[in-house]
Amino acid sequence: MDLTDRPRRLRTDGVRPLVAETDLSASDLVAPVFVDATTDERVPIETMPGHERVPVDEAVDRVAEIRETGVEAVILFGVPESKDASGSRAYADDGVVQRAIRRIDAETDVTVIGDVCLCEYTDHGHCGVIEESAESDPTLTVKNDETLDLLARTAVSQADAGADVVAPSAMTDGQVGAIREALDDAGHEEVAILSYAAKYESAFYGPFRDAADGAPAFGDRRHYQMDPANRREALREARLDAEQGADVLMVKPGLPYLDIVGDLRREFDCPIAAYNVSGEYAMLHAAAEKGWLDLETTALESLTALKRAGADLIITYFAEDVADHL
Repeated sequence: MDLTDRPRRLRTDGVRPLVAETDLSASDLVAPVFVDATTDERVPIETMPGHERVPVDEAVDRVAEIRETGVEAVILFGVPESKDASGSRAYADDGVVQRAIRRIDAETDVTVIGDVCLCEYTDHGHCGVIEESAESDPTLTVKNDETLDLLARTAVSQADAGADVVAPSAMTDGQVGAIREALDDAGHEEVAILSYAAKYESAFYGPFRDAADGAPAFGDRRHYQMDPANRREALREARLDAEQGADVLMVKPGLPYLDIVGDLRREFDCPIAAYNVSGEYAMLHAAAEKGWLDLETTALESLTALKRAGADLIITYFAEDVADHL
């Protein structure tokens, strides 16, 4: 054989890393942290091995553990001491996330992202103000425009506490514009918005709902989260968010939607994020426990795939473990 073009020449030890097209680093990763106002000790999350809910008093210690691995950013989710129909603890000055942000901001140098949604704080588990007949005869389930003010108040309360970035995840039409206006009016022009621009109604969220105690009490979220069958709609959603002032556009989930990550990367010149969600994390752990695959290498390959598809930053429950090996 007379082969002049031999791609394998570039796969030898030493050469292979020199020509790698995708570089994953700890600074690309964001670690989720669950802060729980109902406990005074760490509570393991059964469906997410290696993760815990932590009390507010231990939030700083938890972030310090993450920071030691080289990960530079965290996103906070809260489990409140009480819930009501409007999710009022989401935007309370003394809410669980607000208290945690203040401590983390004062005692660490980590970048703090606040998740802006109401599902963990409402007694019905939906992401906003629900229709009067939602439980017995759901139509749209969540009242869109009535929810915007509550999301804006939540974002401002997190910014007041010291959040560097707020991340609206309710998939409420107009949420980015409402939050941007509220932040600017409150003097938080420097606080960035990381928008869950294309958030699908996915079956991969199950373990998270266990972790954050945020499962719907009835119905589902198909009336406000995106249909997994739709691709072009993601560009429409992302374009609207970008026009309203989103600084970063995110796709959630990550791995089942690599095509969407790639589409957003090609279409927009702002940073693109991907959420490597709880179900993706849990299924790799479950397979590894069975001895069917190697956890470390599959986790690294998964995150590299998200980066290769176009994600500039990745929210992942693997952040600490992977960072230790980068």
